[in-house]
Amino acid sequence: MRLLLLTLAIPAVGALTLTLVRSLRWSGWLNLLVSAATLGAALALAWSESRGQGGGGVILGMAFRIDVLNVYLVVLTAFVGLTTSIFSRPYLAHVYASGRIDLKRLRAYHGMYQTFILSMLIALTTDNLGVLWVAVEGATLATVLLVSLYRTPEAVEAAWKYFILCGVGIALALFGTVLTYFAAQHADLPAAVQAEAGLDWSLLHAHAAELDPTVMRIAFVFLLVGYGTKIGLVPMHQWLPDAHSEGPTPMSAVLSGLLLNVALYALIRFKMLVDGSLAATASPQLAGALLMGFGLVSFLVAGLFLHRQRDIKRMFSYSSIEHMGLMTFAFGLGGPLATFAALLHMLVHSLTKSAIFVTVGHATHIAGTQRIDQIRGLIRTQPGVGWTLLIGVAAIAGFPPFGVFMSEFLLLTATMQSQPWLTLALVSGLAIACAGLFRHLHPMVYGTPPAGQQPVRANLLPVLVHLLLVLWLGLAIPAFLADWLDRATHLITGIHLL
Repeated sequence: MRLLLLTLAIPAVGALTLTLVRSLRWSGWLNLLVSAATLGAALALAWSESRGQGGGGVILGMAFRIDVLNVYLVVLTAFVGLTTSIFSRPYLAHVYASGRIDLKRLRAYHGMYQTFILSMLIALTTDNLGVLWVAVEGATLATVLLVSLYRTPEAVEAAWKYFILCGVGIALALFGTVLTYFAAQHADLPAAVQAEAGLDWSLLHAHAAELDPTVMRIAFVFLLVGYGTKIGLVPMHQWLPDAHSEGPTPMSAVLSGLLLNVALYALIRFKMLVDGSLAATASPQLAGALLMGFGLVSFLVAGLFLHRQRDIKRMFSYSSIEHMGLMTFAFGLGGPLATFAALLHMLVHSLTKSAIFVTVGHATHIAGTQRIDQIRGLIRTQPGVGWTLLIGVAAIAGFPPFGVFMSEFLLLTATMQSQPWLTLALVSGLAIACAGLFRHLHPMVYGTPPAGQQPVRANLLPVLVHLLLVLWLGLAIPAFLADWLDRATHLITGIHLL
């Protein structure tokens, strides 16, 4: 309990402190220090959970829960938050020196960065579905301010579009949450449980079979559209490319690497309740079928849109939509193998995509633009940036021996076992997406650099760490991580894979 409180308290105190720091130099270092301390607390929490001491508790009247599903996402969130803050410090110094932001907005950036991390950690660890909704909305509000950081007309427009679309989506998710509460209050539960049920996920999951299946069906439709907007599922994805292209690059790294995972995590928690409620009905796989449908459409549409992009950050935002669609499809397919693949894909996608956005930040700094047709010859100008971009794209495209290849291979295997007629659609989508990425990548990396293009001071440490981890996970999944993912798979499906 103390470790959980510490994990949440560090970014909370950091957010308050960073809004008061007026020094450009010290604010970046303090943001990095707070992120490192958060990771340390998250690792200690994960170690405690692995020894059966994670548990949960009540903080300020809010119930919290630590289990194998959320604790590994807590560690991932803290880790990517730290590595992105390493890149963020010199990146924001460069932006400040160029005059694009002033000191006041720099302080707001660091404060909102830690608020964003805090909101996601609360969403991952709370046991109360109402608090989960509030935390996801809090993360939305924090990132709205980050998207509009530059205060250009395009950035403000993107922020408003993000706020309105995600606001409508999260309102629909709220209605689905209210319907879940209604089902809990009208369920045939023991009197002692009925009084405590409310929106506590643990109690609802233990008594999911008593929840009214008709109400839960309706609730899941609203929840899928609501949280699906945050995930970036087609056709609720329109905010994501604009937010990526107009916001600061560190925000793109944590948005694609972390926030989309948190929204998908929320949806999976609700799916577990719906599956329990519908288990004895004529349509027990309704939630899974809806996830498969939305996931497959998102995966295929995003792959096609990769070919039409002219902005490098928009291109990789569509890559994020593609991969979130693939994860959604995997969770919908169900079964231990597909679920294990989805959990592994959440991990490797977050590591790879955040590394790519860090490299993209350096590439746009070198070229002075985000336009793909004006980014040329990165390997000749600055080999470190060019090679890491090339390797990062190869990793995210699913080339062996990277971890993305492993998770996609497991998913294809699971699809061939349970839904073989969908295998061709998955293979075709992967090929289309790969072609779209490399169609644009080749001239950016190998083309002739414009006259006068010069290398920049690049911080590639986060990129190298992430890509080495993704390579390691493709070659051999460590025993502790395999056990972690296996136990999370068992929590979701009730079946051990390993």
